[in-house]
Amino acid sequence: MVTAKDVAELRARTGAGMMDCKKALDESQGNMDLAVELLRKRGIAKAEKRTDRQASEGQIALIVAPDGQSGSLIEVNAETDFVGRNDEFVAFSKAVAEHIALDENVNGVVHVGAEGQLLDAIWKHDGKRTVGEVVKGISAKTGENVVLRRVARFSTDGTIGTYLHHNGRVAVLVEVAGKGAAVEQLAKTVAEHVAAGVPAVPVAVNREEVAAALVDRERRIFTEQAAASGKPANIVEKMVEGRIAKYFGEVVLLEQPWVRDDSKTIGALVKEAGSGATIRRFARFQMGEA
Repeated sequence: MVTAKDVAELRARTGAGMMDCKKALDESQGNMDLAVELLRKRGIAKAEKRTDRQASEGQIALIVAPDGQSGSLIEVNAETDFVGRNDEFVAFSKAVAEHIALDENVNGVVHVGAEGQLLDAIWKHDGKRTVGEVVKGISAKTGENVVLRRVARFSTDGTIGTYLHHNGRVAVLVEVAGKGAAVEQLAKTVAEHVAAGVPAVPVAVNREEVAAALVDRERRIFTEQAAASGKPANIVEKMVEGRIAKYFGEVVLLEQPWVRDDSKTIGALVKEAGSGATIRRFARFQMGEA
């Protein structure tokens, strides 16, 4: 059964009208992702917004080791902004980031939540409690449900770049191969660009890393839209390939236009940094988004 909440969620994801959303949900038997695809095929929703938003508050903390060879990024959620911004919670969040920075078992992005192996790890600051026990302790103190939502840790022989937005709700960690002043500047620039999310939040560094399921979904949508134009099959095929290329230009980091100068791509900035410079990976945390 399709509920008013389902319709509201679909509307938030697509910007489509309520009746269109209701119809799409009915046709998809309540499958939210399929309903989004139906609306996009019909041209009612031009693009899906980042929609797995949660009503969450808390802190995003970011730390780089003194030697610059590793960096950690964490998001801890609380129920209210009042708790999420008090001094004790801020200090707790920084301590968690420091713990992750010291945990060599963490490599890349880890989604934690209420359960997970990471919560069973021994707290680096005292060697006695587990991370889960520390989280429960701050939860008991604040009287709110506190969740260590996700963490990221990059260790490298190259360069770490970071960006933390002034409001503390968006942060980025970037790993770049190479050393030197030019590479350090590149890492900072890329982190700032990824934080901006323009023209979209990138999903991968290069085309090869984009999930096949995402490309297949876009191809299905573009094919149906192009076919509706009534043009010959060979023209439809060219239209679809053009749209796929545009899609990659929007979501592949190296192909995105630089947020500060859209006459250059991020790939061009990498080349300008010199031989050996390569973007290996990135993590972007925004409060309440997956």
